[in-house]
Amino acid sequence: MILRRRTLLAASAATATTIASPAIAQNYPRRPVQLIVAFAAGGSTDVGARILAAAAEKDLGQTITVVNKGGAGGQIGFTEIARARPDGYTLGFLNLPAVNTIILDPERKAAFNVDSFIPIVNQVLDPGLIWVKGDSPYKSVADLIDAAKKEPGKIRACTTGILSDDHLAILMMQEAAKCEFRIVHFDSGTQQLAGVMGGHVDVAFDNVGSIVKRIESGEARGLAVTDVVRSKFLPNVPCTKELGYTTVISSSTRGVGAPKGTPADIVKVIETAFLKAINSADMKQKMDVAGLALKPMVGAEYAKYYADTQAQAKKYTEWALKMR
Repeated sequence: MILRRRTLLAASAATATTIASPAIAQNYPRRPVQLIVAFAAGGSTDVGARILAAAAEKDLGQTITVVNKGGAGGQIGFTEIARARPDGYTLGFLNLPAVNTIILDPERKAAFNVDSFIPIVNQVLDPGLIWVKGDSPYKSVADLIDAAKKEPGKIRACTTGILSDDHLAILMMQEAAKCEFRIVHFDSGTQQLAGVMGGHVDVAFDNVGSIVKRIESGEARGLAVTDVVRSKFLPNVPCTKELGYTTVISSSTRGVGAPKGTPADIVKVIETAFLKAINSADMKQKMDVAGLALKPMVGAEYAKYYADTQAQAKKYTEWALKMR
């Protein structure tokens, strides 16, 4: 009799859970949503996230608060996203390939893996950019490479983190140009900017969106966009392909993800609200002002891109680890 009663209670609980789950999704969201950015405030990821949050909360019907959890090249923030309760109230920006390379680097001992996140909607594809201070003696990539060849290991080239897209771009350039830089790692674009402008490092391997305004003002000088075409935001800066560095192609994509286990119907609500915001004319105008190129992806397309980036990052991470 006791066994039968326990069985009935278990069955009732299972039924209640099954019934309650759609109800929770239908009422989502009932309170403010947190959007974690794994980098410091003021960087291009943060700028894009704040523009998106302000736009998407109109359709989501709740406040979306951006919370910066910077440090360790994004690892601290990505860990927070992965460990969050999968109820749709804690989302996060996924920076690729940063997420991928942290997972693949055994020394990082990441508390998350490629399956720890659900990629929901991508917002930005930000091409890489090699830039220097406005009064730098290096006026072209050729100047920079010549100096690096003359004194191997002397030219200080900085990144926004170990095995970030910026780091991989430096390694690509070293191999393609057969030169050697002294690599300096920072934790954010804000630190990177301070390092170059303060004269502590010579050149930054960065992304277009991080520095475009300072290039326009003359404070910084763009040497090359690490892409197959020039950036529409920097039409006078050559791309690496046209300079003959066809293997130096690098970018950073940034999109919204949720921790594994977030219900599919809640994910759909999030996808719909954020995608509508990304595709709006207001979003395009604000992102153009910020120098950030939109690249919306959702569903199967974004999931495939996420998986493909992991596969590509494996190759480059293994290569980078051998060079340590």
